[in-house]
Amino acid sequence: MPPSPDLPRAQLITERALATLNRFLHVEAVSGIVLLIAAAVALTWANSPLAAGYHHFWHTPISIGLGSFTISQPLHFWINDGLMTVFFLVVGMEIRREMHEGALSNLRQASLPIAAALGGVMVPALIYLALNADPVRQNGWAVPTATDIAFAVGVLALLGRSIPGNLRIFLLALAVIDDIIAVLIIALFYSGGLDYGGFALAGAGLVLVLALQRMGIGSAFAYVLPGAIVWTGILMTGAHPTLAGVVLGLLTPVVPMRMRERPLEVVSRIANQLTGRHAEAGSQLLAGPLRELRLAQRELLPPIVRVQAALHPWVAYCVMPLFALANAGVTLDGIDLAAGGTQWVLAGVVLALVIGKPVGVVTVSWAMVRLGWCALPPGVTGAGIVLVGLLTGIGFTMSIFIAMLAFADDALLGAAKLGVLAGSCLAALLGLGWGVLYARRQRRDAGLPR
Repeated sequence: MPPSPDLPRAQLITERALATLNRFLHVEAVSGIVLLIAAAVALTWANSPLAAGYHHFWHTPISIGLGSFTISQPLHFWINDGLMTVFFLVVGMEIRREMHEGALSNLRQASLPIAAALGGVMVPALIYLALNADPVRQNGWAVPTATDIAFAVGVLALLGRSIPGNLRIFLLALAVIDDIIAVLIIALFYSGGLDYGGFALAGAGLVLVLALQRMGIGSAFAYVLPGAIVWTGILMTGAHPTLAGVVLGLLTPVVPMRMRERPLEVVSRIANQLTGRHAEAGSQLLAGPLRELRLAQRELLPPIVRVQAALHPWVAYCVMPLFALANAGVTLDGIDLAAGGTQWVLAGVVLALVIGKPVGVVTVSWAMVRLGWCALPPGVTGAGIVLVGLLTGIGFTMSIFIAMLAFADDALLGAAKLGVLAGSCLAALLGLGWGVLYARRQRRDAGLPR
């Protein structure tokens, strides 16, 4: 029987997907270390003799204006509400890609990580609320419900290649679903009274984005102005402006822009021209073919792959470390654990991350498999699910972000941040310890040396 003509194309798509996943894992693993260093620098700086300079620096006012329209905000705002929009843009793209061709594209395949993620949100929230009955402190119930992908994948990477690939994919899928839940929580519970006048401006920006896509504009730079309009509109509504990044990420096309010729055909034609008579022509005659070649090269990949690949390293190595540097600087001397129930906020966050996240993930996963509603991925055992559950207790970036939305009181905010840092570190150590035992068992079962 002759081979199917679709086989090479399917194989190419599979190889490209695996290469993209490997690059993603590599960036996340290394950026986890950078993120940890940034957090350590912030914590040290905020508790050193230069602590006053730390807080003063992040409150330096910066103004951005166009004509009579000016926004003047401290540096802290531009990082948390501006640069973090790019982080949420990448999050939105990850969600869109998973919905198109990943773990969220098939309901049966996605049902287990969805259920596990929901368990990993509900149980920590209940543990936190059980320790914090005061209405003001209750507002931090969502702080320990999020997972930091960079840290979690970074710890998993330290365990080596003996960890099954399906377990890594399961962790990534669960973390992406965690991001979706975190975004919904921010939108529903941490947006103040909405000024609906801003929705008109945000809507105009979205219409402009869709119009550019309809016109076949593939350059990412063309969408900067519409994106800024959407961001400004959402800021005016009173909702958190970083949600603009998620919306724009979900709208990013998952298929290449249509061209009169297929990109590969354009590349072949231009290559023939450049190696023929045109190669001896002047630079002016070559400008057109080279422009076509660059356009075809760009459109070989869908915009969602191309833009995410371009932004991901910047987010991992610049945006997230800057966020950690600006927000992880908790002044320990300034936290009075005997006043205002701060000790319960600290305890609630730590226990919810270290105990609540793994208990929620493992219990719900076990129940879904036991009831026959879901099945474990091939090569993944109960011990592997425990490892994933422990690693989901690493909250950090998103947890600190939610804490800043949840608490206006500096003492409660400081306690929540300290709880996130302590709980995430403890969860990482427990995950690493369990992971070493799990990796040894995997190597032993495979007959490999320990």
